[in-house]
Amino acid sequence: MSDNYSLIIKNGSCYINGKLIKTDLGLSGKKIKKIGKIDLNSSKVFDATNKVILPGIIDTQVHFREPGSTNAEDLESGSRAAVLGGVTSLFEMPNTNPPTSNLVEFEKKLQLANNRMHSNYAFYFGATPENTDQLSQLKNLKGCCGIKLFAGSSTGNLLVDKEADIEKVISKADRIVSIHSEDEEILNLRKKFIKKGDVHSHPEWRNSETAMSSTRRVVKIAERYNKKIHVLHVTTKEEVDFLAMHKKNVTFETTPQHLTLYAPDCYNKLGTYAQMNPPLRTKEHYDRLWTAIKNNIVDVLGSDHAPHTKENKKKEYPNSPSGMPGVQTIFPVMLDHVNNNKLTLEQLIKLMCENPCRIFGIKEKGFIKENFDADLTIVDMEKEQIIKDEMIASKCGWTPFNNYKVKGFPIATIVNGTKVMENGKIVSNQVGKPLDFKL
Repeated sequence: MSDNYSLIIKNGSCYINGKLIKTDLGLSGKKIKKIGKIDLNSSKVFDATNKVILPGIIDTQVHFREPGSTNAEDLESGSRAAVLGGVTSLFEMPNTNPPTSNLVEFEKKLQLANNRMHSNYAFYFGATPENTDQLSQLKNLKGCCGIKLFAGSSTGNLLVDKEADIEKVISKADRIVSIHSEDEEILNLRKKFIKKGDVHSHPEWRNSETAMSSTRRVVKIAERYNKKIHVLHVTTKEEVDFLAMHKKNVTFETTPQHLTLYAPDCYNKLGTYAQMNPPLRTKEHYDRLWTAIKNNIVDVLGSDHAPHTKENKKKEYPNSPSGMPGVQTIFPVMLDHVNNNKLTLEQLIKLMCENPCRIFGIKEKGFIKENFDADLTIVDMEKEQIIKDEMIASKCGWTPFNNYKVKGFPIATIVNGTKVMENGKIVSNQVGKPLDFKL
């Protein structure tokens, strides 16, 4: 009976075990109930002829600014942008105001998200020099994806820059520690390289040694205590070469911005809209990141979605804030790279579905399997689309990829068995839930 299924997806090519297989999917509630031919006439059929059905895309690094700067973003608007871009689950960062750095604020964040988010979600717990005693109590904290450590200052006031404090955080943590890896001491010493009104000086100030010095230090600490760490938004060729030799305790991610834009072109074209931490760098770093993608050395792709209003971004450098939106564009931009043969679809699914589940322990997501959660991203690999500021659902209303033409685009997003986006429109109420983790 068709009543057995809440939604049937027919005639599509499903990504299963590394291959595209022409088959049907029967969803029941929030689960994938059947993979195989389904001969039913039902009004609950989604015809996916000539479309590719992928496991739901996961973005492991977003800043949705709530509580705090909700004029730039909030949990509802950010998750709306996510599902419009094919993202079904995300990890949100703790550098809000106030920061998510104690159990009370963490619980408040969960309450703020309840019944307001279109995608599934988990939140990072922010490390501080003062809260290391709480870091061993997070193992069973619902909706927590891990601990975030800012070794170098960026947006917000979460900073753990002294080596002794970094060591305390990593050694006491019972969850993976994800690290913004820049050396605060070197950043302070190099402030003399900041040229007022010249954003081209941003990567000169925050040069590759500020990143490499910090990454060398945190890896050494992780190996000493045999702890797992995850280095966020890696940008330098030096870090790539170093991290490739230290994979036992360490995983790392990069961003689509660092795989698509590079200096000086990006600063010539975008000005302070190209400003982020760590910075967009020269082509030699971009090229080495791509080599690492092709050789399966990079573990994860995250957008580092960090929106700011146009008013703030237009300020004269260095008063302009660092960060750019990306949750809505990460997947289309990377699909375009697949179509341009820069990486394979299999590699992209590892980076944005399978590896996040493996590294962070997300339960029953990341794969199209019977009895797994029905989080699915349906794609037209032939669809060409020009990304425009006007399409961006984020409250900031802009994208560094304005007027960027992509081939390959998400045409439907299914979260917990519910179709939430179809053909660029939100088609359901918010159904996002906290992610579950096996630890």
